[in-house]
Amino acid sequence: MRQRTSIAIPILVLSFGWLLLHQEPFTSARPAHAQEPKQLRERLQTQLDALHAAAQFPGATAGFALPDGSSFGLATGFSDKNKKIPMTPSDLMLQGSVGKTYVAAIAQQFVHEGGFLLDDKVKKFFGGEPWYSRLPNADEITVRQLMNHTSGLVRYEFNEAFISDLIRQPDKVWKPEELVAYILDSKAPFSAGEDWEYSDTNYIVLGMILEKISAAKYYDLLSARILGPLRLRNTVPSDSRTIRGLVQGYAGAGNPFGGRDEMLSDGRFVFNPQFEWTGGGVASTAEDLARWAKYLYEGRAFDSSLLPEMLDAVPAKLGPNVKYGLGVIVRQTPLGPGYGHSGYFPGYLTEMMYFPETRFAVAIQVNTSVPRATGKPLTQFLYDLAEIIKSEMERSAH
Repeated sequence: MRQRTSIAIPILVLSFGWLLLHQEPFTSARPAHAQEPKQLRERLQTQLDALHAAAQFPGATAGFALPDGSSFGLATGFSDKNKKIPMTPSDLMLQGSVGKTYVAAIAQQFVHEGGFLLDDKVKKFFGGEPWYSRLPNADEITVRQLMNHTSGLVRYEFNEAFISDLIRQPDKVWKPEELVAYILDSKAPFSAGEDWEYSDTNYIVLGMILEKISAAKYYDLLSARILGPLRLRNTVPSDSRTIRGLVQGYAGAGNPFGGRDEMLSDGRFVFNPQFEWTGGGVASTAEDLARWAKYLYEGRAFDSSLLPEMLDAVPAKLGPNVKYGLGVIVRQTPLGPGYGHSGYFPGYLTEMMYFPETRFAVAIQVNTSVPRATGKPLTQFLYDLAEIIKSEMERSAH
């Protein structure tokens, strides 16, 4: 085993955690001097119920982090459509690729601490490994290109051989090198930095870098540097087939990930979601996710001087005028700029977004990944809910 370098992570973890714990935390209720937002909650619940009634998804949760630092969650529909179990705000769902936002934040922490530079070549970390030269664009890829998906590394997660192996070995605990192996010797679709293509492989390699420079496991970094200091108590790793509090997810009969609709059987996932790792790898409530978005995009998850670097986005093939920064989707919305991320995992869809002009965040999760089950894009759900918050803020100001 090769010896890994260290950058004194215990001291850095403790000092960064102390800093964040002494910032004003979010609360699940409004401050004592403010009136309970009963009308706001009622309007949001009505809208969420209407969105559910107009579509075909089993259930949804929505989370809100308001400008004053308060937060709350709402729910509609069912967590189990066959047993008719109502969805609750405390139910957990898999975030899918939204989990990349935590990885990006930890990477920015290491950049600030001198662990690496965003424009370091990836071969600096893995050039001596026998597999590395077989990676597409191996000599040119930088950390920044991993983070904004301009590396040219193609997706491993939809590789037919990988999906077949995942279903065939449902209990397998996947190593990052095993995931990367599915794209070795493949042809890059473009030279590094010359185009954009979304790929979980980028964040798998980024996770490997974080572990190499810290001599720590990623989920230990996540707990010590993000979840603990920011008190995100309802956010957990999706690192085994059994995730406490996870509700049933529906992927649709015939889906490529096993072909069955229900993704949980007797409380266990039909395969090990652990493979997603730093490509996502997290389950949470929608309220925790909204709180995270507000912390992240207000520059309170890492040194705020690096926030402009994170938001410096390149054109992305995700829709008109949509760009991608360092683990963040940047959109122009009806409420001005929006910073956030989308997530898919078989059985679940997630959207989160922070609106800097009004300083609040909204997150929504649904327990289905069946195409068109939501009736309209989840981003539109967010806008519908966000417009209500904005109108209530304007009403209160007059």
